[in-house]
Amino acid sequence: MNGKLRIFVSSVQKELEDERLIVQNLLNTDSFLSAHCAPVLYECEPASPDKALEGCLKALDECQVYVLIVAAQYGARIGETSITHAEYRRAKDRGLPVLAFIKGDRGMKREEGTEVLLGELEADGFKYKRFGNVIELQKEVRAALVKLLKDRFGITPSSDEDQIARQTIEATSAFESQPLTRIAWKDLDKDVARRLVAAAEGKRPEELNDGDLLSGVSLRGLVWRDPESGEHKATAAGIVLLARDPSAVFPQCRILADAYRSTEPDGDPRDHEDIRGPMPLAIDRAIAFIDRNTRHPMRIVGLNRVRLDEYPVDGLREALVNAVAHRQYEDAGRKIILEIFADRVVLLSPGLPPRPITLAKLRSGKYRPCSRNPVLAQNLSYFHRIEERGSGFRRMRDQMLNHGLDQPLIGTDTPAGA
Repeated sequence: MNGKLRIFVSSVQKELEDERLIVQNLLNTDSFLSAHCAPVLYECEPASPDKALEGCLKALDECQVYVLIVAAQYGARIGETSITHAEYRRAKDRGLPVLAFIKGDRGMKREEGTEVLLGELEADGFKYKRFGNVIELQKEVRAALVKLLKDRFGITPSSDEDQIARQTIEATSAFESQPLTRIAWKDLDKDVARRLVAAAEGKRPEELNDGDLLSGVSLRGLVWRDPESGEHKATAAGIVLLARDPSAVFPQCRILADAYRSTEPDGDPRDHEDIRGPMPLAIDRAIAFIDRNTRHPMRIVGLNRVRLDEYPVDGLREALVNAVAHRQYEDAGRKIILEIFADRVVLLSPGLPPRPITLAKLRSGKYRPCSRNPVLAQNLSYFHRIEERGSGFRRMRDQMLNHGLDQPLIGTDTPAGA
């Protein structure tokens, strides 16, 4: 197999926008699939359906696998068929592998055109899988693509990749993939977006033109195209990472930082900051807050004076990235809390670890990583140069020990940071 398989995802856009984004995010964040597959989602222009069909079919002709997702709606017709139906026939004529996924059972009421499409699919002899929610869809899509890669190319995932995938799908929150309409692409922080996409693609920020930038954030699940308005809007993950003030939409997207004079909290912290902004920048501001409120002794090394840090910066960054990436965003009432005392740094992130990870497993370091918010985790790893597939807690522990400090304490009501 030369290069990645291009996977064309076909469906009625408006009705199945959540499912489209979930499949795109699965292909981008699953360690096995992302190494061998690349999603292609052609967002049709409703103002010119004939040109939209031409563009869809052209994009399909450059792909090697066709994924069809069907629910109730048939979609706008161009002549006798919808764009989705035309895409299916083109994929069939080209002899592409057709992987079909049908939402709901046989008794679900569907539009007449949809019933015709499903009847054609069945008459053509293509197998399909049914699903009821996005977790089931992810499982079925992954299983179908894993089988395809094995049967056609002899490529199989490792047992670790399979287990991490299962755990991540089960743990995945629906929060980050929501296609919201609150904030348009034009109102997001383009500088942050440019730095993020450049880091992800191994390019310099100035090498990205506006089209590259929009394509890059769309591919990574941060922006979607609203078929009604024609505008590109931020997903929930896009708001968290790229909105100038995510807390205007999600009040929980803040880091409340306090620095105390002693080893116990009091009503008069010596420094306080309510940190808001795109979460990659908020993490940097939190690091700066820690830096100005911890000790930095000087040491003579040879002929030079070297500034030392009280805590390892990389370990602190790991802790903050984990807090932002893996917190429970459905809990809108709680923010991330950062507290600095004379003898410790405490970082509190809402929510227990996603199953099957437990606090005991985190403390022992004996667990396979999975993410509640894989899109946030992956994009933050690009921005902060952290490998999202490894164990951040193990790295934090090693960094603390190498710095000559005790390992981090992890718990629900004990110090949870570096």
